[in-house]
Amino acid sequence: MIGETLKLDGLAKSYGDVVAVVGVDVCVQPGEFVSVLGPSGSGKTSVLTMIAGFERPTAGRIVIGDNDVTDLAPNKRNIGMVFQKYALFPHLTVRQNIAFPLKLRSRWRSGWKQRADDMLDLVHLGGLADRFPSELSGGQQQRVAVARALAFEPPVMLMDEPLGALDKKLREAMQFEIKRIQRQVGATVLYVTHDQEEALTMSDRVAIMQGGNIVQIGAPSSLYHAPATRFVADFVGKMSFVDGEVVSFEDDGMLVRLAADVIVRTASVDAERGALRLGDEVILAMRPERIALKKRGPQGLGAIPAQIESLAFVGSFHAFIVRLDLPGSPLVEVQVVTGSEVDFRAGDLVDLVPDPHAVSFFSKGEGSVA
Repeated sequence: MIGETLKLDGLAKSYGDVVAVVGVDVCVQPGEFVSVLGPSGSGKTSVLTMIAGFERPTAGRIVIGDNDVTDLAPNKRNIGMVFQKYALFPHLTVRQNIAFPLKLRSRWRSGWKQRADDMLDLVHLGGLADRFPSELSGGQQQRVAVARALAFEPPVMLMDEPLGALDKKLREAMQFEIKRIQRQVGATVLYVTHDQEEALTMSDRVAIMQGGNIVQIGAPSSLYHAPATRFVADFVGKMSFVDGEVVSFEDDGMLVRLAADVIVRTASVDAERGALRLGDEVILAMRPERIALKKRGPQGLGAIPAQIESLAFVGSFHAFIVRLDLPGSPLVEVQVVTGSEVDFRAGDLVDLVPDPHAVSFFSKGEGSVA
């Protein structure tokens, strides 16, 4: 099985005066796993329901392979669907659930039983063919739903918050299981979620939605390390923001003043330098795991004075909440990997030293990368 291309061209949706989706353009390549990530109300579910045929677009086209399916009924689009609630038939066995879409298609009517059993082997449930959904765990039910969606070899598979009903440990295990299955069969997948961890873990690319628009699309690592807007920086992972002023450009970056005697360095600004001028106000964004925490010392370049407010052990790391000695006394989170020497207490005076290569910056007026 090899999936088909899914192309959205200017896809838009309005409900009366409410605009849910604004001109979405995206192309999912054959065999690619793309997640649509965004908060509630961002338009991601509306995009999925239009692709599935449950909602008619206000404008734009939906093309699967060489076929424009915009005006086709849902049952004519031949799309596989996996839902959060599994949508398994309780009165049918596992094998019968998987066979249901096969029996509706002439290609599989004579070999549906073997195909259903092959799909059960694919999802590692070969010994459970005769059980009913009520006899399965949540993770097993979700694997049955995935097997059913893939059984008839759809050109595209849509997944709508499929892991939302599972507990954290099982949800994490299922992320890798779904990705394994997708890679093995070469399915084209569009995956809708509000969970950034799911999107980053499973996807070849992630599309971030805000206010009905895709504001950035790219590989998970590029979204995390090079967010295009403050919204993306804040939504994908944890990020702390501090206001500053550009005071100098250097060969390998620039210097930003946070307060009278506090100056930090950012690296690699060549591509953006043309949009910035000395004296411009910017917002610096720092990931908690890319900030070094040190005992307070003589004030030097790159060090931000602070005081520890609280700390917590979080398994793989220690989390510190510190209050910066800056105007407004902003709070910042710092993460120190467990196993590293941690000799700090609440109330300690410290210096934060952000990695210059991990500091993003945004123009203060527009909230986007300068």
